[in-house]
Amino acid sequence: MRSNDLTPLLRATVGFDRMMNLLDSTTRIDEGTLSYPPYNIEKTGGDDYRIVMAVAGFGEDELDISVKENSLTISGKKEKGEDGVKYLHRGIATRGFERRFDLADHIEVTGAKLENGQLYIDLVREIPEAMKPRSIKIAAADPAKRKVLEGKAA
Repeated sequence: MRSNDLTPLLRATVGFDRMMNLLDSTTRIDEGTLSYPPYNIEKTGGDDYRIVMAVAGFGEDELDISVKENSLTISGKKEKGEDGVKYLHRGIATRGFERRFDLADHIEVTGAKLENGQLYIDLVREIPEAMKPRSIKIAAADPAKRKVLEGKAA
């Protein structure tokens, strides 16, 4: 596997360390963890998103969702219990997992629900008022306040 060293870019930038860490982490992806559990990312509106994750066999008490510093972490840990069942084939995965999603700035998790073996996590982009574009009204010049130089308008 080819490794990219981003150190020269880090020396020449200020405040881009989060983006550089994202670029660095994408080069270190373990192929075995990419497929379990499967998930979709949907855009449900202008600033609304949803992550749908297939977590068949997991209950609400076996799943954990947490957000810390623009990182959403979803983990599942199946309680190992002897249910007395003798399996001829066991195709439903019950192994534990941890899936991380890096969230863009101003993305907030608004809710989660577990329904029919699928975990739905709703997200919304909430841009602060100070960062939203605003229109500046141009005031008309008051002709009475203009300075007159030698009988001519300036």
